[in-house]
Amino acid sequence: MAKTAWIGTQQAKAATVKKYAAIRAELKAKARLRWLAKLPRDASPIRLVNRCSMSGRRRGYLRKFGCSRLTFREGALNGLIPGVTKASW
Repeated sequence: MAKTAWIGTQQAKAATVKKYAAIRAELKAKARLRWLAKLPRDASPIRLVNRCSMSGRRRGYLRKFGCSRLTFREGALNGLIPGVTKASW
């Protein structure tokens, strides 16, 4: 499971992105790059990280299944993911 500090940081980043979304869109439309650079770094949506829903791992994340590649493989081998069958692994 993901550490609570990671989860809290991710939620704080998501709140900051939501807070500054309208301002960012307005500044980007007007091409005000200097003012855009003065916003907090975490206001950029690119800084949000997808994490595995089961293990909290951020690398190897599969969007379609919402988990990392390691968790996906375990679930597929055990038959826990519907519609996914084991091929020749």
